Amino acid sequence: MSTTETSREATEVNRAVARRFYEEVVSQGRLEVLDEIVAEDGTDAAGPALGGGGRAGFVQHITWLRQAVEGVTATVTDTVAEDDRVVVYWTIEGVQRGEVFGAPPSGRRFVGQSISTIRFRDGQIIEYEVLPDRLGIVQQLVG
Repeated sequence: MSTTETSREATEVNRAVARRFYEEVVSQGRLEVLDEIVAEDGTDAAGPALGGGGRAGFVQHITWLRQAVEGVTATVTDTVAEDDRVVVYWTIEGVQRGEVFGAPPSGRRFVGQSISTIRFRDGQIIEYEVLPDRLGIVQQLVG
């Protein structure tokens, strides 16, 4: 197998892992999957803000999200992958039950778009950053 083929295979594995993160972890709440798909030293940009780094930061981020947004679903709409990076375009929706982006609980349903950049090592997530449409989401929550 050539280096190009190996690299292409690794890129596709990374793309599949990224999808699993949204489908199994965010939407289904299967936190145990994080042990498989996130490196022990992985970094979730939101994790430290919630009080934790490493894999624990991912657990805190997803736990907060699933408590703040009832029935949260994350739908991957597109991915762009190259080497050790995957950019994920995704839609989040649910009913706000906790504070989100500074907006107090409203009980309102919302839909928002987000773009995430995920970096991988050996098929596991080592860096995760997300850029949500905060303004669009908050407008729906307080509107």
